[in-house]
Parts: sequence; structure tokens; C-alpha cells
Amino acid sequence: QVQLLESGGGLVQAGGSLRVSCAASGGTLSRYDMGWFRQAPGKEREFVAVTRWSGSTTYYADSVKGRFTISRDNAKNTVYLQMNSLKPEDTAVYYCAARVWGSLTYNGNEYPYWGQGTQVTVSS
Repeated sequence: QVQLLESGGGLVQAGGSLRVSCAASGGTLSRYDMGWFRQAPGKEREFVAVTRWSGSTTYYADSVKGRFTISRDNAKNTVYLQMNSLKPEDTAVYYCAARVWGSLTYNGNEYPYWGQGTQVTVSS
């Protein structure tokens, strides 16, 4: 079964950029659709972005559309989330998640594999 490890979180000022990564091991990343989710303190986990196993299709939450970009390098078994024009409301723990390829879904409950998360803090 695939294991996921996020990295690249940190503290950034509003308007800045950050790229978080998700490295997969124990499985071939090209078998999996990959999603990014986030959870802010006291809030429910929410969908951020998803990419099909091939990278051919991506979807974004309205709150990040035009600012965030999800990408993947299957040869490196890594998925990325490039975050630009960051806002304080983007502050959260960011998680990557995997599910064997199929119909793309925004529903985190349909992803069986999760990383431990990486903290992103945006100061105003």
C-alpha cells in the first residue's frame, strides 16, 4: 500500500508563494488519482485540488482557483501544490491523499491513503 509524506510547509506573508510536495512510497504513483485537502483549526477538512493519475485533468476548489496549481511527476513519485497569492485564510494543515485511479472525486472520504500533513501559515 502506498505511503505519503508531505513537505514544504512553512510561514509566509500574505501575497507570497509556497510549494508543498507529497512523496509517495510503497506504490507506483501513476496508479493513483491524487488530491490535496486542508484543515484549518476548528474547521472541517476541505477539498483543495485533485489530479487524475495521468495529470491530464485537474480540478480546484473555487477558493483557490487561479492561485493554486496541482501537478505531478510520476517518474519521481511526487505530487506538488504550488500556492501563489496566499491569503491568511489559506492557513491550514495541508494533506495529500491517494485513491486508485477512477472517477475524480472531491470527497475526501473516498481517499483511503493519507499523509500526515504539513502546516502552512500565512501572516497578514
